[in-house]
Amino acid sequence: MEKTDFKSILEIDSELSQIQDVDLLLEWTLWEARKVVRADAGSIYVLVKEKQKDGSIIEELSFKYSQNDTIQKTLPPGEKMIYTVFTLPINEQSISGYCAFTKKFVNVPDMYNIPANAPYSFNPYFDRMTGYKTVSTLTFPLHTADGRLLGVIQVINKKDEQEKIIPFSKEDEFLLTHFAANATVALQRAYVTRSMILRMIKMSELRDPKETGSHVNRVAGYAVEIYERWARLHNVPDAERENFRDVLRISSMLHDVGKVAISDMILKKPSRFTPEEFILMQHHTLYGASLFDDVHSTIDKLARDIALTHHENWDGTGYPGWIDPVTSTPIKADKEGKPLGRKGEEIPLAGRIVAIADVYDALCSKRAYKDPWEEEQVLQEMRRLSGTKFEPELVDIFFSVLANIKQTQSLYPEQY
Repeated sequence: MEKTDFKSILEIDSELSQIQDVDLLLEWTLWEARKVVRADAGSIYVLVKEKQKDGSIIEELSFKYSQNDTIQKTLPPGEKMIYTVFTLPINEQSISGYCAFTKKFVNVPDMYNIPANAPYSFNPYFDRMTGYKTVSTLTFPLHTADGRLLGVIQVINKKDEQEKIIPFSKEDEFLLTHFAANATVALQRAYVTRSMILRMIKMSELRDPKETGSHVNRVAGYAVEIYERWARLHNVPDAERENFRDVLRISSMLHDVGKVAISDMILKKPSRFTPEEFILMQHHTLYGASLFDDVHSTIDKLARDIALTHHENWDGTGYPGWIDPVTSTPIKADKEGKPLGRKGEEIPLAGRIVAIADVYDALCSKRAYKDPWEEEQVLQEMRRLSGTKFEPELVDIFFSVLANIKQTQSLYPEQY
């Protein structure tokens, strides 16, 4: 085993502690696991628990992320591979399910020549659909020190220096054993962070039925997709882009947390607001921003900016405008003393992005006073609002990453 292998593992261990969001950490974990063993492709599954009608809980594997360098090279720069989201039972039938069931490594040199006495089998559906041939795989569990399963990673098609596909070795298993142990610790930490945020969202959901965990996860996911494309178009350095998307993913989930301070008579009203009620509702932006006024981290700062400005409009007609969220006094006012609206780039980038993500998800979602809009109707409305409510460049970017946004939507379906 080369010393560079150990060096890369040590570098990865250091980087693991820097990523705070679960979804981005999962994506990054898969990427680094592949890099450690020179795998061309890979997938990551997470453990999910589904409550049945009879009250029982079933544990399954949810297909979360997929990466494939060979297929990625065929796509335009900046485009991501689109894949189908599905679940697998934890049993001996599939390789990933078997790995989760036994919590052991499964090393298969040739997926098309699995021994007849093996309990698992290979479904070549993806290969037939894409023309990609899966040959060697190494599947390993992510589990805590006390044996609690978090997920499964499968790396695919190890390549040698000449780019020839070869089997994964025992040394690869050793490397990934160490990698998995450290990745699991980082994931546990990230899950705690996500859990704390979702508890805050649950408080909002108890007050406002629209503010669900699925909604905030979708909005945050859309925001990251839009930002990533914007950052690449604006040549943002990789390190800066990765750091901002991590903070954005977490902060975006808290965009409407200020609704906890709004009266139930307004939040739970099963119809549209009167003008007077709408004015009261607008204060959730101030309440939300004030929760993060004592800034101790980049998350605090970005969460404050997003909570305060995600209802500002590109043309300056949004709310709450230039106002101090703590004292509720105008910072910039008109002759009558009313706060001027923020417009254009006076609105922070994160606020401009989350505005698009939030409206799109609201239009696509069922509400007490409306059914979900048809997709074409939603897209027409997003185009119509370009230049007035939304920044035109970001609307163009939204449409350019729409396939990725639809995939994020499928990851977090609403539970009615």
